[in-house]
Amino acid sequence: MASNYTFSEGTSGITEVPGFKAAAISCDIRGKGNDRLDTALVYSETPCAAAATFTTNDVKAAPVLLDMERIASGAPIHAIVANSGNANAYTGKEGIADAREMAAILANSLGISENSVLVGSTGRIGKAMPMDALRKGIPAAAKNLSTDKDSGKAAAWAILTSDTRPKTATATFEHAGKTIVVSGMAKGAGMIQPNMATMLAFMATNAKLPAATLKSLLQRSVFASFNRITVDGDMSTNDTAVLLANGESGLDETALGTDGMAMFERALLDVCKALAHMMVADGECISKVVTVNITGAKSEADAEKVARAIGNSLLVKSSWFGEDPNWGRLLDAAGYARVGLDPDVLDLSYGEIPVVTNGTPIYDNKPLWKARVSQKAFSVDLDLHMGEAAFTLLASDLTEGYVNYNKSE
Repeated sequence: MASNYTFSEGTSGITEVPGFKAAAISCDIRGKGNDRLDTALVYSETPCAAAATFTTNDVKAAPVLLDMERIASGAPIHAIVANSGNANAYTGKEGIADAREMAAILANSLGISENSVLVGSTGRIGKAMPMDALRKGIPAAAKNLSTDKDSGKAAAWAILTSDTRPKTATATFEHAGKTIVVSGMAKGAGMIQPNMATMLAFMATNAKLPAATLKSLLQRSVFASFNRITVDGDMSTNDTAVLLANGESGLDETALGTDGMAMFERALLDVCKALAHMMVADGECISKVVTVNITGAKSEADAEKVARAIGNSLLVKSSWFGEDPNWGRLLDAAGYARVGLDPDVLDLSYGEIPVVTNGTPIYDNKPLWKARVSQKAFSVDLDLHMGEAAFTLLASDLTEGYVNYNKSE
């Protein structure tokens, strides 16, 4: 019987999982001449079963193409090398060669197969990787791989780009006298609207689960977490979410049983949801986190269309930044999702404060609307009264700071 479930954020991340080591180093990938951490390593001496989801962008970065190939092969995975500051995207054959070399450098440093190393990159698109720096930095970092908390935290810092803080979470539970751990780290602040992936998210567990099971669990968790967030409506070329299982606990599906597997899925989902929420909360220069709840749709796909129309509307996002309860923009966006809604039966509210009931605005509540949208976090709840399906999207506002930050590199 699974018991003693715990969950926490702001942990040391990957090194919380027994058998996993991490390290980080500065390779000055950005060419700024500083010592900012920009290269992270994750390593398990025991080979891991692995699953991953990736961007569905037609323009895929070289590391994504490499990882897709290696995950599809079903070969065990020992390690990950991930860098920030350079996406290695739209870099042609040279980029593919560089991604392979990054994996080979780490493999040679650890005495493992090159095919057992995954690569993650994030940063500027269209710029060649500074391989001379990585040829020196990766082996140096490999010598410092450790299970200690500081190493895990350093790795979480090293993968950040425009993020202002690391993103880590850990869940644990007891089963058959053993402790199962699921922990992860992620980055993402801009170009956030993934589709079956996130920016970069690396999760690990000591459960003994096969790749096929991990794939199913990861896909369900990603769908309910990373695929339900948006900051700016842009999908990255590098979106990657990886789950590694080293089996250190010795507990497989049979040993875990129905109860243990249900608890494991809960743990994985909690970690994914926490990392996803941290991404939106740390969105580039945002000031509001808004939960868009759509209910009463004919299908989940319709509910998602409406949620994304609202959450990605520049007019809506601008009004959120201005703390203006401009509900007309919300319903306009819902309408152009074109799911066949009837405006005369809609119920809209900001949290528990009614805005429109049965298609009729409740103008007496205007001061309450203003107070609610002035908060740093609030919800928009829209019932379409068309069916039973629902979808929730975590979104943000659009600020002057976001425009200023992204108007040039």
